[in-house]
Formats: sequence, C-alpha cells, structure tokens
Amino acid sequence: MEQVKKHESHVRGYSRSFPTVFESAKGAVIQGEDGTKYIDFLAGAGALNYGHNNPYLKMKLIDYIEKDGVTHGLDLATQAKEYFLHVFNKYILEPRDLEYKIQFTGPTGTNAVEAAIKLAQIATGRTNIITFTNAYHGHSKGALRLTANEHYRKGLENELNQFTSFLPYYGYVEGGFDSADYLEQVLEDKGSGIDIPSAIILETTQGEGGVNVAPKEWLQKLRRITKKHGILMIVDDIQVGCGRTGKFFSFEDAGIVPDIITLSKSISGYGLPMSLVLISPELDQWEPGQHTGTFRGNNLAFVTATEAILRYWRNKEFEAEIQERSQFLFGKLNELAEKHPELIAEVRGKGLIVGVEFKDADLASEIGKESFANGLIIESCGSGNNVMKFLPPLNIDIDYLEKGLEIFEQAVETVTEKVEA
Repeated sequence: MEQVKKHESHVRGYSRSFPTVFESAKGAVIQGEDGTKYIDFLAGAGALNYGHNNPYLKMKLIDYIEKDGVTHGLDLATQAKEYFLHVFNKYILEPRDLEYKIQFTGPTGTNAVEAAIKLAQIATGRTNIITFTNAYHGHSKGALRLTANEHYRKGLENELNQFTSFLPYYGYVEGGFDSADYLEQVLEDKGSGIDIPSAIILETTQGEGGVNVAPKEWLQKLRRITKKHGILMIVDDIQVGCGRTGKFFSFEDAGIVPDIITLSKSISGYGLPMSLVLISPELDQWEPGQHTGTFRGNNLAFVTATEAILRYWRNKEFEAEIQERSQFLFGKLNELAEKHPELIAEVRGKGLIVGVEFKDADLASEIGKESFANGLIIESCGSGNNVMKFLPPLNIDIDYLEKGLEIFEQAVETVTEKVEA
C-alpha cells in the first residue's frame, strides 16, 4: 500500500476500507499479494454480478482480442455492437414486451444519468426533476443534483439545489405518510408552488441509500401519476438491474414500464466500463451527435455483455438460482437478527442485495473491519453508514455464500464481546 498512500489522491475510498494490495480474483474470491484470500460480498459495488473473471465471458473476450477485433470505435458500427443489439433485443426486451431505443453513453453510470435527464428536459421542454431522499445517482454535477447524501454534495449545495425537488422515498417518514399521494396532490393544486417536472428519477431498491425497497403498489401509483401529468419516469437500474433483485430489471415485479432506464455496472458482465440508456422510441429526440463521448463504444464490453445474456438470460433458470441463494441469505441473516435484537434493527432487501441495519453505526463499522480481517469484503451504506450491504455475485457457489455468512456472524459475535467487555 506504500505507493498508493504516497501517490494517490486523498479522494480514494475503498482502499482505505480494505487496505490490501490485491493481485488476482476468480468467481467470488479475490486474493491479496500476500496470498490471503477474501470472499467478495462487494462485487465491484454491483459491477460483477457474474463474479470475477467469469470463465465463459473471459473465453469470448480472449478470442475476440486474439482475432484483432475492433477495441475502440467511437460510435461506429461494429460486429460486436451489432451482435449485442440483436441479443439484447431478442433475449431481454422482446420476452418482456419492451420496446426501447438504445443509447450508448460514456463508460460510467453517471454518464447514463446525465444523458437521461438531459433528454427528459429536451423532450418535455421542462427543467425540474423530482428525486427522492437517500437517492444515489452519481457524482457528475447533473447526477449529483439528484443524489441526496450530504457527504457527496458537500461544498456544492447552493449550486446543486437548482431545478431539483426531493420527495420522501417510501418508508422515509414514519406513520404511514405516502409521498406518492402527496405528489399527486401538489401537482393538481395550483397553489402548491410545485411546477410539473420533466421527470421523476428513482431506484426501485435504493442501494447506497441503505437498501430501501419500494413495494410494487407504490411504484404502480407513481407510474399512474406520472402518466396522468405527462411526467417521464426514469428508473435508475445501474446497481440493482441486471438480475440483482432477482429479475433482469428491478421493476419487473411491479409490472410498470418506465419511459427511460439507465444501465451500467453489470451490463458488461465482466466489470468492463459500459453504460447505456433505454429510451421509449417517441422520446428519442436527439439530433445526431447532440450527446456524444469518446468512450461510448467499448467493443470489449459488447462482447462480454452479449455472452452474459446468452449464458444467463436465455431462459428462467438463472432467475430460479438467484431466488434460491436469496432465500438462503435472508434465512441466515434473519436468524442472526433474531439472535441479536439489541443490535440489529432490520434485515431488508430483494434478491441478492440485502441490508442489515444496525442500531449503532460505530458497531457496524467495527463489524466491517473485523469481517475483513477474517477474509470477507463487505461495505456499509445508508445515510448513517449503519447498514451492512450484501452484494455477492449472483452465481456465487453456495459454499462460499455460507462461508462468508459465517465470517460475518463471527464478526458480530467478536465485536459484541469486545463492547460488552
């Protein structure tokens, strides 16, 4: 870590939480240069849904490189792009009766969010965007306007508040307050001071915000309201899409169809930079080259993304496997919560994004450190950093899932004993 500490900016984050130099990784395991192996419940913050160096994807990637396939092509048409578009439409969109135009943006999730909100404003002629408490949509200025966490907004508050309205996410206010009902009321009341926005952007399950899950009835109500008032609904599926909540898209169980969807992180399948926006055809009002970028055509990512879809999403088998692992994970964590009601406030989540909310943020931090010391990588989230977030690879071997849980449970016991002593 000497060179990292000496030369890398203070802005670095994960290398502070996990102070080891890593040299190799496979599946659900990442290895340090000293030979120590760690079970990975971080999975690239959701960018490695199929594990590290997935062998099927790696084989396709190596073959493509050895044949001198086009690596960088701006937004030129390439065989890799064309095949991805065909496979994505055939196995993802068509079986779900979805019709979208696909826009490739810059390589990160925040690039997709920037494009989505820009297009929403162009298409509607309105500027305001509604977002939600504990939302997380990225760190570029447009996306940061939609992000609620004070830590990320620090120093830019006055500038970021322009054109943004925050509503309470589902469950944010105790006592049964329904922000969807509130939204409908203020939109219909000419004395509310709230103008009709261009769009509403939300995560159906908030990841960074604390693993907060919106029920399908609330999402359906929001969708009815947005349609009624001509407001575009943007679903940010960057972290919780690509199977993380059990289905390919996080909104499928709610039966809604967003106007715009942002995807990144695990869409490439291999951790390669790739980001895209799905746009309802009538909203595709871009002029040629109006929103551009040098790295919006990562052909290596097209190759691995295509193989990920063909390997895991041609039928319902993988969904069933995710559900089995999810039930196992929830079962073990609920047992732990029942054993320690004085420590754990709640276990919540969906699919294979699960949060354990601790009543004491300092305790959660110590449990994270103890877990890492014993071979488990897991991060905290939420506005108070008191929620431990489980993001194992979707295809994790059940033995590794069980072993990781054992390390976490032991960390809880160890830290509790230290506190009591």
